[in-house]
Amino acid sequence: MITVDPAAEHERVALTNLLQLYVYDWSELHALDVGEDGRFDDYPIDAYWHDEWRHPFLIRVDGKLAGFALVSGRSRLTSSNGVFDMAEFFVMRRYRREGVGIAAACAVFDLFKGPWEVRQRPSNVEATAFWRRAIAKHTNGAYREEIWNDAVWNGPVQTFSIV
Repeated sequence: MITVDPAAEHERVALTNLLQLYVYDWSELHALDVGEDGRFDDYPIDAYWHDEWRHPFLIRVDGKLAGFALVSGRSRLTSSNGVFDMAEFFVMRRYRREGVGIAAACAVFDLFKGPWEVRQRPSNVEATAFWRRAIAKHTNGAYREEIWNDAVWNGPVQTFSIV
């Protein structure tokens, strides 16, 4: 069973640890190195427990941690309030290609009604393919995709609305 639940403040350490795995995956696409302590720089997540428009979630499979989703209630592209942005999304390799990511993404979309933006870096071709599948499944293909290339963002962006 796949569940997506808000990450409580006492689960911050678990989310921080999962973020290390997430950044490790990114290190394959970008030149990211660990520090002398063997860790990547910490991702700034404090705001997810202070800003009411930010939402951290933990993804579990049969009760075991499997990933996370970080959702923002502001557009990364235009700074507009009320546009939901999938800021970060991660499923551990063990659970990939089993439907966990699509099920978790759809569960997150259902939590927030209204307009959505999902962005990918051009170098992350697998992520773009994943998001196209997930969004198409959840919206029955009713989404738009643009390639952004400006000072704010560079890469594919899918936009859609959940009613």
